[in-house]
Amino acid sequence: MKAKDNIPTLGINEFRMDLQADSSFQYHQIRGARLIEKPHKHNFFLFLLFEEGSGTHTIDFVEHHVTANQIHLLFPDQVHSWKLGDGTVAQQIMVSQRIFETFTHSLRYDLVHYQNHPVLNLSPRIFRELLYEFKAIASELISETILWDIISARCRIIAQMVSREAEKAFEDLRIYHAKPVLFEYNSMINTHFRDQKSVSFYAEKLNISPNYLNILCKRHFHTSATSLIHNRLTLEAKRLLLTSKNPIKEIAYDLGFYDLAYFSKFFKTQTGMGPREFREML
Repeated sequence: MKAKDNIPTLGINEFRMDLQADSSFQYHQIRGARLIEKPHKHNFFLFLLFEEGSGTHTIDFVEHHVTANQIHLLFPDQVHSWKLGDGTVAQQIMVSQRIFETFTHSLRYDLVHYQNHPVLNLSPRIFRELLYEFKAIASELISETILWDIISARCRIIAQMVSREAEKAFEDLRIYHAKPVLFEYNSMINTHFRDQKSVSFYAEKLNISPNYLNILCKRHFHTSATSLIHNRLTLEAKRLLLTSKNPIKEIAYDLGFYDLAYFSKFFKTQTGMGPREFREML
């Protein structure tokens, strides 16, 4: 895909199937094979609950295998595509960014942690409980008088249940309980990665030494403190290269690189290919 064919950003209204006055929420059922060959992104949040499923769902360039009893989370501006198998049965709830921001506090951790873990395998009991909430939202959306506060409340319940399951499933969330400083470090990276690429900046804000921060990252995440900054930069560079028509030089500047050659070298070191080659890959 050339830069001029930049990946589209789809709005929630583009999935509207009726004449509802309020399109802040959309509910759809997926049955059978589905293919999104060319990646795109959304300006809204998506809960996707698989009752049955096969195939793959690629989110931010990571391929996830689809199975029964899973929930997938897709945040605004994340790039995704999928190839779902014939027997797929899934429910999806789309939530406008405006409404999503009103219940993000129901997700107990910083959003970047859910973006890093967008797929959760569920026990049959938890799946049934979530399916009940999904179907209750679907039922409310076709009511003669829709009570939007009920829909919003049920979305908050889903978010809280997802948070609880994420805490059980992922080791790094348990690490954050034991070492809150690492939670703060990851959150700060997500805020400052464009303009602050030095571990020393973050260590000073956290009132620890750069060396100790690096030791903690290597001990608990098996990677260096610098690598966490570089990984976030690389993800954003990939998103911008595939979703923006902007020249590579402008993208480099947006990410805090004032020398195009240095950005190209950095990107190639991280991905094995130059930014132009990556942009033309799909």
